[in-house]
Amino acid sequence: MLSAAVCGMLLAACGRLPGPGQPRIVLDEAAFANRAATAFRVRLDADGKPATTVVGTPKEWRVRKEDTLLDVARYFGLGYGEITQANPQLDAWVPTPGATAVLPTQWTLPCCTYKGLVVNVAEMRLFYYRHEPDRPNELWVFTAPVGVGRPEHPTPRGVYKVRAKTENPTWVIPESIRREHIRERGDHRRSIAGGEKDNPLGKYRLALTHGSYAIHGTNIAWGPGMPVTHGCMRLYPEDIARLYPLVPVGTRVELTYQPVRFGKRGAEMTVQVAPDVYGKTRALGDEAVRAAKRHPELRGVSPAAIREAAERSRGLPVAVGGARHAAPATDPSADRRQVRAAR
Repeated sequence: MLSAAVCGMLLAACGRLPGPGQPRIVLDEAAFANRAATAFRVRLDADGKPATTVVGTPKEWRVRKEDTLLDVARYFGLGYGEITQANPQLDAWVPTPGATAVLPTQWTLPCCTYKGLVVNVAEMRLFYYRHEPDRPNELWVFTAPVGVGRPEHPTPRGVYKVRAKTENPTWVIPESIRREHIRERGDHRRSIAGGEKDNPLGKYRLALTHGSYAIHGTNIAWGPGMPVTHGCMRLYPEDIARLYPLVPVGTRVELTYQPVRFGKRGAEMTVQVAPDVYGKTRALGDEAVRAAKRHPELRGVSPAAIREAAERSRGLPVAVGGARHAAPATDPSADRRQVRAAR
């Protein structure tokens, strides 16, 4: 549940109750292109590890008659799976005007490598970590939702590298996909030139050292947060445009699958459960109980309490033990920039 202070901030600045005299946010391509990147600075402990592994702050949005949850999700850097998991009572395309939508803009960093690119396939989200020489006691974290492979073409797991970067990439259509195109719509093309409207790679591609897999943009802006690809990872156009110039060739890329993640927020431990896109875990509450055994901080917390917290998560970190820590370990500047952009 959001605090009164947070809710008050949202009412004043984030368009939760749009009306006369209040800022009116138009959720269109211009707004998406100009929205703030979802990025944070995390303090590092003396051992070089993050002082917190939970970043961001949850928000709320009062639904207007012109809104879809997909537009709201994109404006706040969320994927389809995240916003629908947090709001199961709302129709994604025609949400009830006046209803309050929870924005799960708080994330647990996947365990346990905080270097380069990490994609948690289970939650369909990418994290990029940078250690900046002039800020040795901080870790810069960029995060964005991604579309991943369909269940019949799952995104693989493993550790790879970025082998090449391409702007306006030509899509050389794999033969298996080409046969699908011929069968489904009579399209016999073997490639689609860069810049074409139906090129699914979008404007930027980071090719990986694993077959033809890549992290790239998209020509259909609703793919992030959905299992819609043949194994590659798609980002919103504005997110890949920000990420592309930051990532050098040779960057480490880890593709992991962590539907249940425990986080550290000061002295407090949290659990966060992702949509588990491939349904690999039968009972996420039971998986949380098993995973908790790897965290000494949770000794003494009952399995029932851990299971209940995991089942209550709905895509947001939920406290499971430890004392509350008042001082934030992340720089909330990304949230402030989003609020300024909304005005």
